[in-house]
Amino acid sequence: MALVVGIRFHGGGKTYHFNASACPEIQERDYVIVETSRGQQLGQVVSFLDAKDSKGNKKWKPILRIASSRDLVMRQVWEKKEQSVLETCREIALGENLSEVKFVSAEYSLEGETLVFLYCYEEKGDPNFGGLLAKLRKKYPKTKIELRRIGPRDTAKIIGGMGACGREIRCCTEFMTEFIPISIKMAKEQGISLAPTEITGMCGRLRCCLMYEYEQYVEAKKTLPKRGKMVSTPKGEGKVIRLNPLSQKISVDLGEAGIQDFDPDEVERIHS
Repeated sequence: MALVVGIRFHGGGKTYHFNASACPEIQERDYVIVETSRGQQLGQVVSFLDAKDSKGNKKWKPILRIASSRDLVMRQVWEKKEQSVLETCREIALGENLSEVKFVSAEYSLEGETLVFLYCYEEKGDPNFGGLLAKLRKKYPKTKIELRRIGPRDTAKIIGGMGACGREIRCCTEFMTEFIPISIKMAKEQGISLAPTEITGMCGRLRCCLMYEYEQYVEAKKTLPKRGKMVSTPKGEGKVIRLNPLSQKISVDLGEAGIQDFDPDEVERIHS
C-alpha cells in the first residue's frame, strides 16, 4: 500500500499527490523535492491521503527526497531572481507589441534550468510569441524558457491584493486551493443584487464567495413558499413579497394591514 502525501508548491496553491513510500519518515510540513513537468521543484507536505484512497493506485509520482538545507537556500536564490526576469520579460513584450498580454509571474525550477512565465490573455487564440521567445532565449541561453497561459481567476490569485469586499487578502490568495464553478443562479438564490459591482470580483468574474452560503440558502428555502404566491396567515390572506431563508421569516403583503413578517408554521399556501 502506497504512502501518499499532498504537496503544495505555493502557500494557497492547489494540492498535488505524490508517492512518499521511499521516505517513510516524512512528516507534515516537511519540504520535499519532486519531479514535475517544470523540472524538479520544492514543495511542502500539507496532508496525508487515507490508506483506503491510496490503495491500489499506481499513478502517483514518487517523491525524490526530503529537501536539504542546500535545496532551501537554492529556492530562495532563484526566488530573488524571479521578479527581475519578470520585469525583463514585460519590457521585451512591450517592444514586441504584446501590450494586451499580462505577464503575471516567473518561476524557476529548483536548479534554475527551467524558467516558466505565466501569462493571461483574454482574447481568443494565442498571440505571436516568436520574437519574445527569441529575445528571452538569447538573454538566458542556458535556461529552458516556457510560456504558460492561465485564466483571470488564477491571475488574481497570484497577484493578490485587497478583495472587492474589502478583505485585505483575497480569498483565492489566502486559502482557496482550487476554483469551483460559479453561476448567476447562486446570486439569485441568495437574493443578492445582480449589479456587476455587487457580484463581480477583482478578476472580472463572478465572486467565488457566492458559493459560500449557496447550499444553506437552497436547503433553507425548501420549506418556504415562493415569492409571489398567495398565502393564508393568522392576520389574513396576502402575497409573499420577500423571504429571509436563514432567519426563516416570510414577509407577506396583507393589503391595508401592510407588510408583516411570519414564521413558516404561521403561513399556509393557498392552492388555486
